Amino acid sequence: MKKNVAWYALLGVFLVLRPAVPQSPEPVMTLEQCLDAAFQSHPLLRAAAHDVQAARARARQASALAQPSFDLDVDLQPKFLDFRGSGESYVGVSQVLDFPGKRSLRGKIAGTETESLRADAALLKLEVRFSVQEAFYRLLLARENLRYAEQDRDLTRDFLDRATVKFQAGDVAEMEVVRARVEAAKAVNAVRVAENELRLARARLNVAMSRSPAAPLEIQGAFEKTGPARPAAEFSGIAVEGRPELRRLRHEIEGERLRERLAVFGYLPDLTVGVSRHTLAGEPRTWDFTLSIPVPLFFWQPKAGEIAEARAARQSLEEQEKALARRIALEVEEAHAEAGNAAGQIALFEREILVQAEDAYEKYLFSYQQGEIGGIELIESRRTLIEARR
Repeated sequence: MKKNVAWYALLGVFLVLRPAVPQSPEPVMTLEQCLDAAFQSHPLLRAAAHDVQAARARARQASALAQPSFDLDVDLQPKFLDFRGSGESYVGVSQVLDFPGKRSLRGKIAGTETESLRADAALLKLEVRFSVQEAFYRLLLARENLRYAEQDRDLTRDFLDRATVKFQAGDVAEMEVVRARVEAAKAVNAVRVAENELRLARARLNVAMSRSPAAPLEIQGAFEKTGPARPAAEFSGIAVEGRPELRRLRHEIEGERLRERLAVFGYLPDLTVGVSRHTLAGEPRTWDFTLSIPVPLFFWQPKAGEIAEARAARQSLEEQEKALARRIALEVEEAHAEAGNAAGQIALFEREILVQAEDAYEKYLFSYQQGEIGGIELIESRRTLIEARR
């Protein structure tokens, strides 16, 4: 018992004196790293990949041969289920053979369904990419807003300290100190709001990457200021050619066209081929060969409806494709115009408005340091500069 107590005491001393192992800091993630993390862990993307795999398996099944049949026919039984005493029997196999081209068409139809699901997966990946990019840049914006809010808070605190010193020296009225305290309180509250926005922006990016909202996350990046480098018509052509929604419609149109052909092939009969061994009492064993061909006497009943249905579905999808292509072209043109306007506005702010705001702030700061103006004017100038940067 004493040995155990001594051993536990020694272990406790070791744990207390053992140097703490520093925890590795959370790695700083770029936009591309955030996108890679989202693509690897997003459950909807994984589900879409499984859907594509299932569709590929169905495509293989659609073009597979029908299973052969084992045929047994036992005749002339003296008693019920008296197989040995039967006077005649047939033992063989039979196989249904599709008319040439039918099986290939079924495989192609299933292939169009697989490609439609691939287009859905591509669209989902674009949506995930957009949500991650939007959350990433919103986090950058929240971080910049917090930096500006902290600068404004530091400025108001400096103004409060200076106003307090001047009031104690009898250089300014007490109202100047009261105004400085109000401005300092506003700035502190603005920092709290900015900190909360930063936490929310980090949580949104974590959720976009399918991580816990509270997971630690640090990012590095910068805002891009370049506008569209090519004309809107060229971007519209790229969009109409590559948008997943249009690709899905095109695959569906091709699928309905193939279904229409398969319905026409329905007029052509499938074949059933069978081979069996014939045993007859008192006679030598012989072989039988059978060939069965259905006769489509009432061909006008089901197949005409299938053909008309597939043709109507194809025509409907073709009209939807035209409408979607026009809508996408309009969306691209509007986005191109908005991006161009944003680039022009950024250039205007950087070339004129921001330069003027920075120049005005520098002049107000010099005047404030010389005691020519009060802190309120300097704070207002600083806020104008911060708003221009935002």
